[in-house]
Parts: sequence; structure tokens; C-alpha cells
Amino acid sequence: MTAAEKIIIFDTTLRDGEQSPGASMTKDEKIRIAKQLERMRVDVIEAGFAAASQGDFESIKAISGIVKDSVICSLSRANDRDIARAAEALAPAERKRIHTFIATSPLHMEKKLRMTPDQVFEQARQAVRFARQFTDDIEFSPEDGSRSDMDFLCRILEAVIAEGATTINFADTVGYGVPELYGNMLKNLRERIPNSDKAVWSVHCHNDLGMAVANSLAGVMIGGARQIECTINGLGERAGNTALEEVVMALRTRKDYFNFEVGIDATQIVPASKLVSQITGFAVQPNKAIVGANAFAHASGIHQDGILKARDTYEIMRAEDVGLSANKIVLGKLSGRNAFKQRLDDLGIGLDSEAEVNAAFTRFKELADRKSDIFDEDIISLVSDEQQSHEKECYRFVSLSQHSETGERPVAKIVFSIDGKEAVSEGQGNGPVDATVNAIESVTQSGAELLLFSVNAITTGTQSQGEVTMRLSRAGRIVNGIGADPDIVVASAKAYLSALNKLQSKSEKLNPQL
Repeated sequence: MTAAEKIIIFDTTLRDGEQSPGASMTKDEKIRIAKQLERMRVDVIEAGFAAASQGDFESIKAISGIVKDSVICSLSRANDRDIARAAEALAPAERKRIHTFIATSPLHMEKKLRMTPDQVFEQARQAVRFARQFTDDIEFSPEDGSRSDMDFLCRILEAVIAEGATTINFADTVGYGVPELYGNMLKNLRERIPNSDKAVWSVHCHNDLGMAVANSLAGVMIGGARQIECTINGLGERAGNTALEEVVMALRTRKDYFNFEVGIDATQIVPASKLVSQITGFAVQPNKAIVGANAFAHASGIHQDGILKARDTYEIMRAEDVGLSANKIVLGKLSGRNAFKQRLDDLGIGLDSEAEVNAAFTRFKELADRKSDIFDEDIISLVSDEQQSHEKECYRFVSLSQHSETGERPVAKIVFSIDGKEAVSEGQGNGPVDATVNAIESVTQSGAELLLFSVNAITTGTQSQGEVTMRLSRAGRIVNGIGADPDIVVASAKAYLSALNKLQSKSEKLNPQL
């Protein structure tokens, strides 16, 4: 066996992952995730698409000034305006990358771009040439590469490498690839392009046919790729992207076959998964590989017997390897501020000031008075609530009372502030949550459509906080609101108001697909 080469892990949770409908994040939320990705030792963080909105621009700029150990990347279309905007956002970064792209499939060029192949070819060359003015680290992607003509791909990729592209990303934009075919297509490109050795080759796969991870690994093993583009929890539009946790643990667990190194600190995988799930409101399915609640659970008596006798009879990796531990210290109402602050550090939660730590600790004490044991998931949730409370909010929850009785129509009375002024309203509904939403709407009259109402227990047991996700749509805009509380009706009210706050935001997103 030869010495193991390194696979570069390129995380695009903050860009491609955010394109999931309802998964848009605030700047502070993006910063929290970026810090966790840095803690996990991700090689490249694609922090957003600078030209898409002022919010994305500011998020990339903030992350560029905070994260030091990872390369920070911004996406841009193949035009001077986008590239200059990306360069401006990345200016504070110690290590920066501009990732530019243009569609190369006949379908996309004709129907979407309305450009000839020659026009696309020239625009790609000029884009890379222009980007080189700002950084030596340039990535180029042929969008919808897996459905593109091989001769045209060879021509355009040879040209952009000659112009200075240092990474070539072979994008399976619509999840059309099949592992063997996708891997061989990439292999053929590298063999046919004379200067292919001058660039690192990358894979970016979508999961429309459930093969994103398999295609990515085939791109590495067959095609010679040395960078994998992925997201936490496989987050992404449509069926999602290649899941970071799956490719990383596949490479680590089956090193006997793959023989590659990854620089990821795998013990940070589960904390990252929980953070992204909590912020976006996209729950992780219980049987999800690596990070699902049942990933290391054994219900069968035969399996349990085997595990007790020898762990590796039914476990190919240890739960501790990905950040799960059965021996965590549980905090409670007698826990002090130092223990709480240490747990924040252990979870990779960095608060900017002592005032924020004190405010979070106060909320922790309030929660501890209502439930005896406080778990990591509770802390992540309450810190998120605390950070959201510092953001500019039009609506803010104050209090709620509701009554429901078999055979009677539920009634809710809610007090919430609107730009600092308290409003009181009552409503009726088919259930206590419906009554609460109707009470809020009687005042706000938002006209929003509720697309999703989801309740998940943050931890186990009847004392668990309920985490509610409300996904609202209005005028084509989709947002998630998240609320947590031991009382799920209160959590629902918080989630609905959170979503309304996001609908109030004037920022808009442009979602290019890769």
C-alpha cells in the first residue's frame, strides 16, 4: 500500500445547503456554523454567494474576519461584477478562494443561458483571468457537468486551467450521475486534458437518485478527484447534497480500501449535525447514517448479545468517534456558571461577551427550574434563542395562556411585543396551537401560508423541551421559524413569531445551482 494522499473536504453547508427552501440563515447563525466547521477542521468553507444579497455579502465578510484555520470561499457567476463582489467580501480572509461557474450542458446553454458554446467558452476564460487579479486560489465549475458534451468539457476546462484555475469541480448538478459512469467520465477528462495535472479535481454531487455519496467516492477512486464538496447532514436543495459525515466516515472506516487521509476531527461531527439541524429546522431522520438517533442503537436481542460480548460484532465504528458519548456530565439547577461556561466551550459555542454568557446562564437557570436535567441539546437551543433575541425583531413572545377541553373549542390568549410595544390578543382554533396562531394572526394579519408544522423532542423523557419548526410562505418567500420550550404550545408561538420576523426581513436570495 502506498502512502495515503489527503482528500480535501470542501463544505458548502452555508451556500448550497442554505438553498434548501426554508433553510436560510442569519449572519450570526452562519458565523456559529462556520466556527463549528473550523473546529471540525474543514479544509475549505464555502461561506456563501456574495453577489446574491447584501446579507450574504456581510456574512462572508464577517466569517472571513473570524475564521483563521480554513480557506474561506465565495461562489460567483462567471462575470466581473460577481467576482469583484466575492473578492470584496473575502478581503479580510487569511486564505481565500473564489469559486466561479457557468453552465456547460447543451440544455442549460440553450434554454437557461441562451448562449452559444463559443460564448460560454470565452466567458469562462475571461472570468478565471479576472478572478486571478484577487487571489491565486481559483475554483471553476462546469455547471451540469455530468450532462455536458465531453469534447466541449475538455476544451473549456483546458482553457480555464491555462488561465489559472487551480481547482476544477466536476458538478453533478441535478444528481444524474451513476457511480461507475460518473467516475469514468471524470477519469476520461483528466486523461484527455493535457494540463489536467495543473489543477486539483473536485466532485460536487447531488442526491436526487440517492447516490451522491457513492458518486463522490467513485469520483475519488475512479476519477482521481482529491476534493469532495459536501454539506452537514446532506443538507441541500431538492434531495440534498453529498453528506460530509458519510464520506468522511467512509474514508476513515474503510481506509483499508480507500487509503486516503482526511484532516477532519470526527468527534465534532455530531455537534455540527445538531447545530445545523437546530438552526435550519431540518430534523435529522432517526435512521440517518452516522448522525441519526438510531445510528448506534441496537434493538435486536441477537445484536444486543453480540455487542455485549464484543462491540465490533455489530458496530464498524464507535459512537465516540463521531462525538457521541454515554458518559456526559448532565447539568442541573445546582450547576454553577463555570460549569455552564465550560460546557459552552466543549460544544464549540463561542459567545462574544461576558454579558451574553451571563444572559445565556440566566436562561439556563430558568430552564433548570422547570426540568431537572439539562442536556447538550437544551444548551444549544437556549443559546440559539438568546442570540436570536439580540437580533432586530419586530415580534417577540411575552406570555401565553390557553385552555383546551374535550368537547370544547380551544382558546388562547397571547401577549407579544410589536416593535417594543405589547399587544394582547385572543383566538380560537381546532387545537391549542391553531388557537394560538389565530390569536397572533388576528393582530399581525401577515397573510402567510403555513407549509410545515413540526414538533421534535430535544432530548428524551416527558420533561424534554419541545422544539417546534414553523415554515411559512408569503409572496414566493419561504422561511423557517424555530422555538423551544417545555410547553410545546409556547414553543409553537415562539416559532411562529420567529418565522414572521424572518418574513419582515428585506433581504432576498438568488439561488444559483451547482
